Amino acid sequence: MAKFRVTLTDEERCVLRNMVSSGKGAARRLLHGRILLQADASPEGLRYTDDAIAEALCVSLSTIHRVRQQFVEESFEAALNPRRPRQRPDKVTITGEVEQRLIALACGEPPRGYGRWTVRLLADRLVELGYVARASRETIRQALKKTISSCGRSKRGAFHPKPRLPSCITWRTCCRSTNCPTTDAIPSSVWMKPANN
Repeated sequence: MAKFRVTLTDEERCVLRNMVSSGKGAARRLLHGRILLQADASPEGLRYTDDAIAEALCVSLSTIHRVRQQFVEESFEAALNPRRPRQRPDKVTITGEVEQRLIALACGEPPRGYGRWTVRLLADRLVELGYVARASRETIRQALKKTISSCGRSKRGAFHPKPRLPSCITWRTCCRSTNCPTTDAIPSSVWMKPANN
C-alpha cells in the first residue's frame, strides 16, 4: 500500500484525461499526469499499484513516490509540474584577501619534502592557517585557474608543466627507389628526420 494516497476530484481527472489524450505538453508533465491517473484511489480511479504503474509507464518507483508525495503534501499543480532543483548550499568561494593569500602561498616555497605545491596541499594549508573553515580541492583548483599570476615565470597560472622538447621538428622529403622485385623500383616518398648539425 502506498504511503501517499492519490484521490483525484472529477475536475482534476477530467483535466488529466484531456491533457493525456491530446498528447500536447511537456513530456514530464504528461508522464506525471499518467502517473496520477493510474494511481487515483477514488471509486472512479484506476487504482493501480506502484509496481503496475512502473511497469506500464517504464518509470522508477521513486518517481511514482515523488509524484504521489507532491500531490498529497503540496498540490495538484505541484505534482504535474517538474520541481525545480533545490538550491545548492553556498560553496566556500575563495575571493579577495583569501585568494591573494592562496596565490602567494602557491608561488612560495612548497613544504619540506615536496617538490611543488599540489591542490590538496594548498587546501590543507589554507585550513591549517585559518584562512577558511574548509576548502575542497575543486574550490582551490577553480580559484587558481582564474588567476593570471605567473609566480615569476613567463606563463599564466600557479602551476606549470615540465618543459618539453619542441614538438615541431622540421622534416624533409626525399625520393628513393626501393630495390624490391615486387615494386619494380617504383620511387616512393620517404619521410626522414633531418640530420643533427
